[in-house]
Amino acid sequence: MWNGDVRRFYPAKNFVLFSPFHQYKYSMQLTGNYVDVLHQRIYPATVTIKEGRIATIVPVSGTYEQYLLPGFVDAHVHVESSMLIPSEFARLAVVHGTVATVSDPHEIANVMGVPGVHYMIENGRQVPFHFYFGAPSCVPATVYETAGATVSPADVEALLQREDVKYLTEMMNFPGVLNNDPEVLQKIAAAKKYGKPVDGHAPGLRGDAAATYIAAGISTDHECFTREEALEKLLRGMKILIREGSAARNFEALIPLLHDWPEHMMFCSDDKHPDNLVEGHINVLVKRALDHGIPLFNILRAACVNPVLHYGLDTGLLRMGDPADFIIVDNLKSFNVKATYIKGELVAENGVTKIARVAASAINHFQAAPVRKEDLRISATGSMARVKVIVALEGELITHAELASLPVVDGEVVSNTSLDVLKLAVVNRYKQAPVALGFIKNFGLKWGAMASSVAHDSHNIIAVGADDESLAEAINAVIGAQGGVSVALKNTPVILPLPVAGLMSAQDGYQVASQYSAMDKAAKALGSTLAAPFMTLSFMALLVIPHLKLSDLGLFNGDTFSFTPVVEP
Repeated sequence: MWNGDVRRFYPAKNFVLFSPFHQYKYSMQLTGNYVDVLHQRIYPATVTIKEGRIATIVPVSGTYEQYLLPGFVDAHVHVESSMLIPSEFARLAVVHGTVATVSDPHEIANVMGVPGVHYMIENGRQVPFHFYFGAPSCVPATVYETAGATVSPADVEALLQREDVKYLTEMMNFPGVLNNDPEVLQKIAAAKKYGKPVDGHAPGLRGDAAATYIAAGISTDHECFTREEALEKLLRGMKILIREGSAARNFEALIPLLHDWPEHMMFCSDDKHPDNLVEGHINVLVKRALDHGIPLFNILRAACVNPVLHYGLDTGLLRMGDPADFIIVDNLKSFNVKATYIKGELVAENGVTKIARVAASAINHFQAAPVRKEDLRISATGSMARVKVIVALEGELITHAELASLPVVDGEVVSNTSLDVLKLAVVNRYKQAPVALGFIKNFGLKWGAMASSVAHDSHNIIAVGADDESLAEAINAVIGAQGGVSVALKNTPVILPLPVAGLMSAQDGYQVASQYSAMDKAAKALGSTLAAPFMTLSFMALLVIPHLKLSDLGLFNGDTFSFTPVVEP
């Protein structure tokens, strides 16, 4: 138990249900420095919790070494990208002071449809944590790829009717908004009908196009590349999210804006792999913002308050009558989280989760058959071929594009590891189809291959390799496990299975994080210098982010929104 001034009164032996999880019915008091974020005050106080809510906050005298403040909220995250089911995600996140997430389930929706959304909601309800899921707006994300399901306007409206579905998730189809696509407008209208916000996704959109997009009712954006882009959208009334995930990051570019726009910005991770979640969450952004000289209360507005107010969440803000969702930290500089409470229940203490594991079944949609190395040939004539190359960028979802000259051997274009131009493959996992092929730069593999069934947004199998034999081995390891991430090294592929929709594991989150760390090291042993090679790989099929990507249907130009040949005529 917390070693501060804590007194429990009449703990009941029986427990009652406080949806969406069970907790003991009791009262307790905590004394420390109370951080009133909304009124920007800090003073010693005793906080009384009764039946999971803040009953009283009474100022006291004395000096205390702990601070009580609202818990952190991740304002936009795809839980699936942690490779953990929600209940396991929660067990790791609470250690860092996170009490709630605004969760977009479109990853599992692209695989399983609406039943996948229901799976996430029901699993999340089994643990003491606030998961706020949205209705996926873009499933499939585009018509230029094969997804496992479709979420129709009628499906969206049915989800939005649920009280526990808080918003319409990121509207990636900004061309559809700009061109008045009927289905897109139906989904936005449904969100407005039920008074729920619409999340945005419009990387690089500026000027009149941005104004039109925002005027349609889009309220947030987490995809801004630059301070100038974010400022323009803020001036037009948008809320801007500062994102630091395992691959995509805009903290350094956007954090200066928090000086002047504290009520209009939030923190999010978007996509965070399990090893990174073990290391930290929103608490890391709070510490970094302090190091950048951002005022404390501006930071806490973004980390704790703004998501609750914007999305109308039921998470408490440490006010009388609120649910008792709060954290205790050692000081307001290092922000070491000593304890996390959700609805008055101690869920983490001194770096150890208190949330028990829950049993979970697996759901999946996986039909792919093994591939042969002959299926991975890119044919060409002559001795050299001019090819289009995807250029992956560290810490970015966008890619660049360039041309390269590669040798043609026995009528096949081959990779060139000395130029760091490697073969990229996407295999349809929902039905039998030809393998889509291209070339990519900046993965740095000198030998072997890596593959994954986590490939945004349709989650077909994506793989990169130095040779076709290794590429086939890595792909087939994923197929054999019905989903996962794999590395083929010296004819011995290794894999982390992800049997839940080919995206997540239901195993202990800390064990999954350890296994993933081993997979990450194995990928780097092949020569990759990327900080998060699997996360970067997962975005190379994300067509809604420019400039050049590969779907299961072919090489795709994100600027013209059309397919383009790999080999130049």
